[in-house]
Amino acid sequence: MSALDGKILVTGGAGFIGSALIWALNERGHKDIIVTDFLGSDEKWRNLTPLKFSDYVEAGTFRSTLAGNPKAYGKFSAVFHLGACSATTERNASYLVDNNFAVTKELASWSLAQGSRFIYASSAATYGDGNQGMDDKNPNIESFRPLNMYGYSKQMFDVYAKHHGWLDQIVGLKYFNIFGPNEDHKADMRSVVHKAFQQIKTTSCAQLFKSYHPDYKDGEQKRDFLYVKDAIAMTLHFAEKGLGKSGLYNIGSGEANTWLSLTNAIFVALDKKPQINFIDMPEILKEKYQYFTQADTSKLKSSGYTHSATPLVDSVKDYVQNYLAKDKRLGA
Repeated sequence: MSALDGKILVTGGAGFIGSALIWALNERGHKDIIVTDFLGSDEKWRNLTPLKFSDYVEAGTFRSTLAGNPKAYGKFSAVFHLGACSATTERNASYLVDNNFAVTKELASWSLAQGSRFIYASSAATYGDGNQGMDDKNPNIESFRPLNMYGYSKQMFDVYAKHHGWLDQIVGLKYFNIFGPNEDHKADMRSVVHKAFQQIKTTSCAQLFKSYHPDYKDGEQKRDFLYVKDAIAMTLHFAEKGLGKSGLYNIGSGEANTWLSLTNAIFVALDKKPQINFIDMPEILKEKYQYFTQADTSKLKSSGYTHSATPLVDSVKDYVQNYLAKDKRLGA
């Protein structure tokens, strides 16, 4: 049994993780997919060009149409809600509350009413500085203190879903540091792999932020980096073998690597000698910077997910050599 046997909705489908999900669905033979997003004026529309789907609807139109007629688009077997503003530097709190919290409430309520499998993007940003741990088995999710409004907008829905009993029926995925093809349009929110590749191409040198924490030397801040192909495999697990599971799950490699390890892997993929320059961190980030993230993935494994994450060196090599160097997108 699979939640992918009928019509599928992917919100944020032109974005980084959303378009990668559609690519993976296409690889599995699924094309009856409705895609929503705000295409705007950036280049993320290019992510859609190699993909197969049945219809595209602007997210604002989809939302207003559903508000007037919940049955307007028919019944979906699975709803992947990946659409959100993911900018950790976004200061417009009212916008984030509407776009990331209110819309998610509306879609979750609608999905539950029609019996759709609802899988949504939460974020590791909900954990804040990690003082409360990064354990998706912790029932006291109200104790987490996100460091930015983006993280808080995600936290708001996690808590709301818990208080309304929805987490017993839906799946929230706390994505850690995801990188890979189809992130070109994300500007400052692109991964360091993408940014450093461009820097190395033009200057032969990569830039990393200096550390402002006494426990971490420059470049030795640690993050849980996960290749987008692995993130998507984990996501689809909850519509396939993990169909009976619900609640919040960490989506990460389970391993913390330094920025230096990540950047050195880029130079290895390019067959170049590492040259790294440490630069000042913008003031807006200094007080809201996560110096260590590592996903506890034991809950994911207990749900029946058996695959290991691709080793960092191998995932960086695939991304750099097969996508960035060729200016290629998933499915192209």
